[in-house]
Amino acid sequence: MARYHQLSKDIYITNREKFTALLKPKSLAVFNSNDIYPTGADSTLPFKQHGDILALSGVDQEESILVIFPDAYKEEHREMLFLKETNDHIAVWEGAKLSKQQAFDVSGIKNVFWLTDFERIFKEVMSHTENVYLNTNEHLRANTTVQTREDRFVNWCKETYPAHTYQRAAPLMHQVRAIKTKDEIAAMQIAADITTKGYDRVLKFMKPGVWEFELEAEFMHEFLRNRSRGFAYTPIIGGGYNACVLHYIENNDQLKDGDLVLFDVGCEYANYSCDVTRCFPVNGKFTERQKEIYSAVLRVKKASEKLLVPGNNLVDYHKQVGEIMTQELLGLKLISQSDVDNQDPNWPAYKKYFMHGTSHYIGLDTHDVGLWTGVIEPGMVFTCEPGIYIPEENLGIRLEDDLVVTENGLINLTKHIPIEIEDVEAAMNN
Repeated sequence: MARYHQLSKDIYITNREKFTALLKPKSLAVFNSNDIYPTGADSTLPFKQHGDILALSGVDQEESILVIFPDAYKEEHREMLFLKETNDHIAVWEGAKLSKQQAFDVSGIKNVFWLTDFERIFKEVMSHTENVYLNTNEHLRANTTVQTREDRFVNWCKETYPAHTYQRAAPLMHQVRAIKTKDEIAAMQIAADITTKGYDRVLKFMKPGVWEFELEAEFMHEFLRNRSRGFAYTPIIGGGYNACVLHYIENNDQLKDGDLVLFDVGCEYANYSCDVTRCFPVNGKFTERQKEIYSAVLRVKKASEKLLVPGNNLVDYHKQVGEIMTQELLGLKLISQSDVDNQDPNWPAYKKYFMHGTSHYIGLDTHDVGLWTGVIEPGMVFTCEPGIYIPEENLGIRLEDDLVVTENGLINLTKHIPIEIEDVEAAMNN
C-alpha cells in the first residue's frame, strides 16, 4: 500500500481518453514501468515509477505494462494491465503486490493479467494492429545514457515484430500530461501544502551558526510526517556564495550572520512534485543591499506571472521576461546600456546575472513533459523562478512558485510561503 492516500481513478480514466483520442486508427500503445536501479552488491535505489504509465494508470509498481488498443476486436484487449503476480515469498520479503481487484480500483482498468501471460496475449493483438506506439524519453533535457526497461522493450518489440509501423508515443504524452485534471491539481496542492509546512518549520529553526544540512533535515522531518516520501528533487540549501551555484546540492556549510540562504526545496506527494525557491536572511533581517536585489527579483517575478496566460507561448514568454530583467539590471547598474546595445542575441547581456530559464512545466516530474512550441493553455502548471546572482557579493536570489494557468488568471499553489520582505522578517522573528 502506498504511503499517500489513493487518488481518484478518474484521473487515469480521463488521461487514457485524452491519449486514445490522439491515436491513429488500428493503433496499439505500450507503456512500461521503470526499473529498480542497482547501486552495488545487493542494494538498490528506492523505486520511482515512470511518469507516463503512472499518468495513464496510477499503477505505482515495478514490472508493470500498460497496453492501450482502442480498436481491438475483443473488448478485453482494449485496455490491459500486466502485473507481477504476488506470492507468499514476495509478500514476506517485499510486501504483497497489487491484486487484480486492487489494480482495477486504482486504474479503472478491468482487464488485468499477470506478466506471465503478456507475450501470448501481445502476439494475438499484434496480429491485427497496424500502428504500434512505443514510448521513448523525448524531454529536451533528458539524460538517456542509461538503458531503461522501456528501452529494452522497444528493442525487443521491433526485433520480434519488424514488419509493423512504429509511431512515437512521447509527443502525445506531452500533450496529455501538460494539461492537468482537477484531481491532479488537487494532489499538487497537497504537495504544496506539505512543502509550506516545511518552510514554516525552517523559518522558525534558522539562525546564525546552524548548518545547511540541519535545515535539510528539518524539511525532511516535516515532509515524512505528512505522508510525503520526501524531496521531489535533490534539495538546494545554499548560504552566501553557495546561492550563486545553481545546482548546489552539497548543503554542508555553516550559516553566517548577515548572509542570505537560498532554498530550492519541494516535496512530492503521490508522485506529484512541488518546486519552490525562497531566500531568507540567516539572522531574520535583510540588509539594504539584500532588499534592493530581492525587490528587483520579486518585481520580475510578478511581471513574468502576468505573461503566463492562455495564448502566449513559452518561446515568446522567455524573451519577454529577458526584456523585463534587462531593465531591472540596468536600474541596479549591474549592466550598462552599452552592454545591451552590443549584446550577443544568443546570450543577451542580462544572462550574466540571470543565466537560466524562468518557467518549466511541473507535475509528475519536477521538470515535467510538455510542448515547448505550443501555446499556453488552461490546466497547465508552471513554475516561475527569476533570479539574480552576484558571486562577487556572495549574493544569489531566486524566487519561485508553482502556478496553475486558468482562463481567469493564475492559481498560486505555494502562495502561503512568505515571499514579501516584511512577511519573511515577521515569520522569522515571531
